Amino acid sequence: MKALAFDVFGTVVDWRSSIAREAAAFFGVIGRDDIDPAGFADAWRGLYQPAMEECRSGRRAYTRLDVLNRETLDTLLRQHGVHADDAAVADLAMAWRRLDPWPDAVAGLTRLKARFPIVTLSNGNVALILEMARRAGLPWDAILGAEATGVYKPLPQAYLGTADILGIAPSELCLVAAHHSDLAAARAAGLRTAYVDRPMEYGGRPAPDRAAAQDWEFSAGSLVELADLMCC
Repeated sequence: MKALAFDVFGTVVDWRSSIAREAAAFFGVIGRDDIDPAGFADAWRGLYQPAMEECRSGRRAYTRLDVLNRETLDTLLRQHGVHADDAAVADLAMAWRRLDPWPDAVAGLTRLKARFPIVTLSNGNVALILEMARRAGLPWDAILGAEATGVYKPLPQAYLGTADILGIAPSELCLVAAHHSDLAAARAAGLRTAYVDRPMEYGGRPAPDRAAAQDWEFSAGSLVELADLMCC
């Protein structure tokens, strides 16, 4: 292995708790305490893949995740009959830039970085991941992924293009992710794989892609444990 590429949402940062916190503050200001923030976070995340599929399928040109997040938020707010100031809605749409890291993330990444270049291989766009990284102290060597390759995971070019940008063979790049479906697509593209278990990503519910589990090259309960396994 010559480099590690990381899924970000769910693997490195806790999107559910963070979005629920932001949603709770938003609904408190507009007087809609009847809407469950955690359920709202789940529903918003549920619109994530369908929005990207419009781009993956070719029905829509590649569109940055920031834009898709605002569109899906508008859809969800309409479904709940929420009316709010545009500036407040725009700020909530950017909540995906303010996600908190898992407790082990910064320490684990720092150790792994001592031995390997660490880059993102995320569907998040560069500005989103950059602001998140600066806020959370995530020590990426480079921000790659969907915007760099022009395609969303799990299309093969998302993985192959990242390896190409790094100037290495797919087999020299290892994807680190908490999602079996992401790892399966990476393996099919020739990458190595490292699974990090995040049992609280969905609030303790079973992961929706658990049936895609395989015998990954590495499997750990945290990024610190992964650093141990990789002798970092």
